Amino acid sequence: MSRDPGPWTTTAGTVGRHALVEASPLTVTYRRTIAACDALDVRIVAPGAMDDPAAFLPDGADLACAPGVLDAFLDASAARIRARHGHAPRRDVAASRALHDYLWSVSLLMSGAWYLDRRVPRIAPRDIRVDLTTGAIGIVPGQDFACLPDDPAAGTAAARLVDHENELRAELRAAVVDHVRPLLAAIGPTIRRGPRALWGMVADDLLSGVWYLGRMLGQEERAVREATELLPTAIPPFPGGADFRRLGGRDGRRHPTRTRAGCCLYYTIEPDRACLTCPRTCDAERLRRIEGED
Repeated sequence: MSRDPGPWTTTAGTVGRHALVEASPLTVTYRRTIAACDALDVRIVAPGAMDDPAAFLPDGADLACAPGVLDAFLDASAARIRARHGHAPRRDVAASRALHDYLWSVSLLMSGAWYLDRRVPRIAPRDIRVDLTTGAIGIVPGQDFACLPDDPAAGTAAARLVDHENELRAELRAAVVDHVRPLLAAIGPTIRRGPRALWGMVADDLLSGVWYLGRMLGQEERAVREATELLPTAIPPFPGGADFRRLGGRDGRRHPTRTRAGCCLYYTIEPDRACLTCPRTCDAERLRRIEGED
């Protein structure tokens, strides 16, 4: 995704707002996640930045509660698909792609904090800003997070301690579920899929974000292991586990892969190139693409 400043650029600022953002223990973590992930188009937004265009953008709560904002969000998704691929998508396809982009980005902000620093932020929908034209995301860093007792920031007022890794994983799953539930209720009728399929999409984007971050850091094996521990099996409302498996390559390497539980409908946009983890993509095609990219 493009990292051009675009509408996120601000020509003025205040020391107070900047200090508030930088004082959040989560800000450094978000910056590390964004820096590691070229495909993550996210900006840090200062709260109350009235001289920053991002302050006037819709937030995640608007997507779920204001039908006009959601319609504009889907219209923009359709326009981007038409510009990139030369044809207009069905409304359910535009909605599915818009939801996928949002889920992947917001989940990766949460899972990135967990993966990198063992901190789980509770990102409220109102903390997310959405550029309806580009699909870029802004995050207003909050203060509160869950962490383990040995976290350097465990003694701060913002920290809520949990006893062990399993509890922290549960915190991450709950944080994602609580954030996306209102949006799923709002967008589900347009996508025309039931709860199981929608929560399958959420699981896929949560897992794929962890996997992607690990690959970007040269830690794919660790990422696959941690994603599997995060969702080892179906844990409601997620309909299934990570279910990674291995494909044997020509050189003897065993490449991790998984098959998505939900569908982003990308195959309707490019029928000859479904997603690498799509049920429509056979193992031979997966290997061809993986080894072609090595």
